[in-house]
Amino acid sequence: MPASVPLIVDVDTGIDDTVALVYLLSSPEADILSVASTAGNVPAAQVAANNLALLDLCGRPDIEVTLGSPVPLSDDLRTTEDTHGPRGMGHAELPRSPRELSYRDSAQAWVDLARSRPGEITGLVTGPLTNLALALRREPELPRLLRRLVVMGGAFNHPGNTTPKSEWNISVDPEAAKEVFDAFSAAPADRRPLVCPLDITETLEMTPDHLRRLASAAGSEPAELIAETDPAGTRSRASNPVVRVLFDAIRFYLDFHRAHGQGFIAHMHDPFAAALALDPSIARTRPATVDVELTGTLTRGCTVADWHGMWGREPNADIAVGTDPEAFFDHLISRIGSHLR
Repeated sequence: MPASVPLIVDVDTGIDDTVALVYLLSSPEADILSVASTAGNVPAAQVAANNLALLDLCGRPDIEVTLGSPVPLSDDLRTTEDTHGPRGMGHAELPRSPRELSYRDSAQAWVDLARSRPGEITGLVTGPLTNLALALRREPELPRLLRRLVVMGGAFNHPGNTTPKSEWNISVDPEAAKEVFDAFSAAPADRRPLVCPLDITETLEMTPDHLRRLASAAGSEPAELIAETDPAGTRSRASNPVVRVLFDAIRFYLDFHRAHGQGFIAHMHDPFAAALALDPSIARTRPATVDVELTGTLTRGCTVADWHGMWGREPNADIAVGTDPEAFFDHLISRIGSHLR
């Protein structure tokens, strides 16, 4: 049994966030202490509702769900229902949870938990960094209190997916991202944030065959293969309710990527960041000093990496630059499938 990894998970659920959460809930070493709900793919209240319902479905109503800030630090909130569906989970529909949200907000949960277990907790952020930036304002020692921070965000030697130079999570709240990267310059070298940018996550292309294999590993019936030619509105008939949710969510994502000329695939950004939080060895990384452009007319929200020390500042991040995509999908399918069987 791998060593337990205590986690604060901060998400904007979100199709790929949904897969990331199911993966973590399927992982025996993942000890999820709290799930923070960040405004991003959909508004924060909808994210929180998604998180509560998904945890209920997966049999984990014991995990705290907190509500984060409804808006970024400076900008108006932009959401992306065209990418993730009107409720953030594609075509998947879950009953509203009867449970209440935590008494504390997401920023306070970051602070309280990090203070209670100094040097032990890994923070995983797969949405905008708003909640963590607000937590840092309350507790500037977070970079030294956390064991590690893993961030899905940014694009370095790769085009953006929101503007030509910016990635979605960073672009929603660039000020928050800059505050976080600036603050984590104080983290010890062995605790530098691990950053999963588009450079690597857009090499992780889930296909209908990956989904077919996942359902088979879970023992779900009948056998299903999502096809581009399926009639609009087709829904999964999977016997396993979690598989059914994943199929209905990811079908929407496949259609979105196809409509944008990327093929009938779905990029698994957030599940890779979740896997990296449990096992950093799955990626090759490279240290760099990361900063965020705030004022550029064409480049606001762009993440800039100084790979060669030109700024004269120490590295404040380890950036994932390579992995084995098929090994990752083999692991993801095996982990979720065996847990759901």
